Amino acid sequence: MMNFKDRLCAMNCHYRFYELEDFFRSIHAQGIHYAEIWTGPMHYYVDTMRHEPVEKLKRLSKDYQVKIVGICPEQTNPKPNNIAVKGDMRRQEVFSYYRQMIDIACEIGCRQVLVTSGWDYYSEPIEAAWERSVDMMRNIAAYAQSRNVTLALEALQPNESRLVNTIADIKRYRKDVGSTCLKVCIDFGAMARAGLTPQDYFEAFGNDIVHIHFVDGNPTGHLAWGDGKRDLKQDLQILERYGYPGYLSLETATQRYYEEPWTAEQKTLKSFGL
Repeated sequence: MMNFKDRLCAMNCHYRFYELEDFFRSIHAQGIHYAEIWTGPMHYYVDTMRHEPVEKLKRLSKDYQVKIVGICPEQTNPKPNNIAVKGDMRRQEVFSYYRQMIDIACEIGCRQVLVTSGWDYYSEPIEAAWERSVDMMRNIAAYAQSRNVTLALEALQPNESRLVNTIADIKRYRKDVGSTCLKVCIDFGAMARAGLTPQDYFEAFGNDIVHIHFVDGNPTGHLAWGDGKRDLKQDLQILERYGYPGYLSLETATQRYYEEPWTAEQKTLKSFGL
């Protein structure tokens, strides 16, 4: 089997009650060499006009020998950076936010930003929010392409957004946006919620799958491996069968790990036999 253990990629979501350096220190000590940085303001502040110096991320990456492979902006309700946002002023601000994310990715050399469709208001037609989202994503994708950055689009669960939940939704959305830099991220939580498998995704998108949020669940839950009911060996066999070349990002964004977040990585590593 391909050596997926060496492509495990930690995320800092569940370290939110610790400093960002605590996250880097912890994963370095556990032998994880890659990280996807979630831009929670307690760790790395970005608003619509400015962001913390990129040197902060560069220093942590260098000091702890952890390569940053992607940026994951804050973008789900109730965060303000909704790609399907209403109003001219807010649309300008959200576009500015994502431009900064793309610039940050360029400056640290990771060249990948995670995106979603954003979310709709329940009191409006879904198509109205869809059109706003597609229009915004076209602008973001045009800027990303100009800077040679890939956007990795993940589906959301219906309680997060009603816009892009399934493979069919992803296909339609990518077609409507019409950008070659808009690729696909499999989020195992949204995938399981939709009753889909990794094989379904690879059959649909093939080499356009550039990233995976690789988590256990019951069937959802963004859990450490071993805390849910998924079959790790079977999932890895599917990734091997389709020759997936990317990282397995451990988005254990779940409250149960907040006090001792390192236990999530420990459980996953144990599941991998490490």
